[in-house]
Formats: sequence, structure tokens, C-alpha cells
Amino acid sequence: MSITGIIGTLIIGFFAGLIARFLKPGDDKMGILLTSLLGIAGAFAATFIGRALGLYQPGQAAGFIGAVVGAILVLVVFSLVRGKRT
Repeated sequence: MSITGIIGTLIIGFFAGLIARFLKPGDDKMGILLTSLLGIAGAFAATFIGRALGLYQPGQAAGFIGAVVGAILVLVVFSLVRGKRT
């Protein structure tokens, strides 16, 4: 992946994290930084999975919708791993 692809994935992941946080139900108490990092992780996960499934070509990043779906999946997994705090 080129540097422009990585930067593009970071930017898309930031916005995907914000949207995923808005769409995912529940009261997750996390700040903007953690939300952004999880969104970026979701964008990279969507890119990796999309390439493995043949949806994206080498060097091509996930689209915005794929990044949002990946971010939602990462947020759900994070919530399960983190557990419910009281």
C-alpha cells in the first residue's frame, strides 16, 4: 500500500469511526481519540478483508461504506472484549 493509500485509509477511518459510533447502539464511554483509532482499525480491517475476498485490488483501500462496516465490527468486538463496566 502506498503512502497516499495509507493516508486515505486514515482519513476515511477517522470519519468511519465517528459514523460507526453514531450508528452502533449502546452507551460506550470512550473519547474521540479511541473512537477515531477504532474507526481507523476498522478501515484497515475492511481493506484487508476486502482484498482477501477479492473485492479490492492490491493497493486499493476500502470504500467508505466498507470502512464504516469494518469500524462497526471493530467497535462491537471492542465492546465485547472490554466488557460492561458498572
